Amino acid sequence: MKVKKLGVFLAAALFAGCAQPSSAAPASSSTVSSSASSASVVAETETKELRIIATSDLHGKFAPWDYALNAESTSGSMEQLLTAVNEYRDENTLLVDAGDTVQDNSADIFLDEEVHPMILAMNYMEYDTWTTGNHEYNYGMDKLKEIIGTVDAEVLVGNVYDEDGNPIADGYTIIEKNGLNVAIIGMVTQNITRWDAVNLENCTVTDPLDETKKILEEIEGQYDVLVGVYHMGIDNEYGVENSGVTDICNACPEFDVMVSSHEHKEVEGTTINGVLVVQNANMAKTMNVIDLVVEEGDDGWTVVDKISQSVDISTYEADEELAEILAPYDEKARIDAEGVIGTLEGGQLSPDNEIADIPSAMIEDTALIDLINTVQMYYTDAPVSAAALFTMEANMYPGEIHKCDTSLIYKYTNTLYKLHMTGEQLKKFMEWSVSYYNTFEPGDLTISFDENIRAYNYDMFAGVNYEINISNEPGSRIENLTWPDGTPVEDDDDFDIAVNNYRAGTQLLTPGTIYEEGETPELLELDVRGDIGGVRELIGDYIVNVKGGTITPEVDNNWKITGYEWDEELHQKAVEQLAAGTITIPTSEDGRTPNVKPVRAEDLN
Repeated sequence: MKVKKLGVFLAAALFAGCAQPSSAAPASSSTVSSSASSASVVAETETKELRIIATSDLHGKFAPWDYALNAESTSGSMEQLLTAVNEYRDENTLLVDAGDTVQDNSADIFLDEEVHPMILAMNYMEYDTWTTGNHEYNYGMDKLKEIIGTVDAEVLVGNVYDEDGNPIADGYTIIEKNGLNVAIIGMVTQNITRWDAVNLENCTVTDPLDETKKILEEIEGQYDVLVGVYHMGIDNEYGVENSGVTDICNACPEFDVMVSSHEHKEVEGTTINGVLVVQNANMAKTMNVIDLVVEEGDDGWTVVDKISQSVDISTYEADEELAEILAPYDEKARIDAEGVIGTLEGGQLSPDNEIADIPSAMIEDTALIDLINTVQMYYTDAPVSAAALFTMEANMYPGEIHKCDTSLIYKYTNTLYKLHMTGEQLKKFMEWSVSYYNTFEPGDLTISFDENIRAYNYDMFAGVNYEINISNEPGSRIENLTWPDGTPVEDDDDFDIAVNNYRAGTQLLTPGTIYEEGETPELLELDVRGDIGGVRELIGDYIVNVKGGTITPEVDNNWKITGYEWDEELHQKAVEQLAAGTITIPTSEDGRTPNVKPVRAEDLN
């Protein structure tokens, strides 16, 4: 998309009351406008245009391939990003990134390369600035300094000092673009000391707001446009002041644009204290395009209009030249994905389904879910864990375990979170989860699932014993909830629990679904052992480094479904007729939830 000349642009603005996008956005994106212009603008006033393309949280996705799944993944990649960037970039464009670049998607296997493929791609794409993310510190300060030394872009991080007291990079840069001096400030969340304390030993991490104020004082009068590229979410984490960009924007309204990151949340454009704030989804799924109109006045240049749009990268093909450059790295990662990491002995992790369309792992405790929960409890040291079955066919069978096979039991790239909650909060969480089952009615011959609930929203729990009485209505199904020693879980018991980032962010830490405002659990740690990766990578690490490469099916049978009583002879008849195909079990209308209606006696032939 190219920007129109300003004479026509401003003339339209006089009648419309605010500037409009300079051309229609692609079908894959939409636009948000934050206008500072007014009808008093005159056509003779000199104006300039500036475009900023922002990315973040790319997490090793240099090619359209998920190396953990060992399968194509065109939801986003550096190769696709370049195609999109080339469509939007013009001579008045800055390209910036807000970090978390060289971790995840097997990115760690390239740490000893002369140039990491993600950095190679960024250099080829000619990024203007790169701010370090929290995961850049996973591998130690020496490794990070090596990586920084290979980056062609201006590396920005104004609040991290090494063991000698020297800043590891500049806190800001000023770039001239279209006759405008654009100041770009970069910071990383100070919570890196929580996640990478060992790697940051003898280093100093300071408050990003304090550093921002120092820089603003230093560069006063030297810039026309002020942009923040911060590896920080919108809100504070752990109650730490100034760890979210909201605090930065409220204290520093001088910013015209703030590129937030870290939360993996697509924010096309919101305004905080007059500052336009954007954020991208992770794994190169989106990029944000920000268009500024800057007007000259008596006191210099002023941004009078801001337009932001989030661009869906899945709609773009990979750039062929970049793909050719990155091909050797792609080949190395695919070979690595097929490497053997261990052996499964003694049987499969989930028993065969009695009925093909009703996964055993959804109606009984299995070694499959117990393995996931065991891994989550091991790495968080939490006594309780919750995990879901993401795909109905999820299983693992005896024999060699390849690195990519961990995706057979854990499809998604979730990271691991550690929360603190009470027994009362746990019960509410569990009741919400087990609403997945339809209420059992006399005459039912099978257990069925609510058609409006996705399987990934049904968690099974470890660290407590419980029963699910499906003859009761949702909200009153959890019975005999006890600790492993048999003592009841009391409302005022408090403990830690391991869950994935999706469950934490979507249902547990956000009021409205399970809890009311003020009732949510406490977040203790996000991205637990992010130096290894997400839950999927932790499963692999557990197999290799904790179990010595050999695992066996282990199930503790800590939960069961109760409240169903059917005629066993009729149930077996239903099993036979379903296997023969003379009767069927329906799925939800969108095809995403199986087994949405029970087989009943009257359905039998």
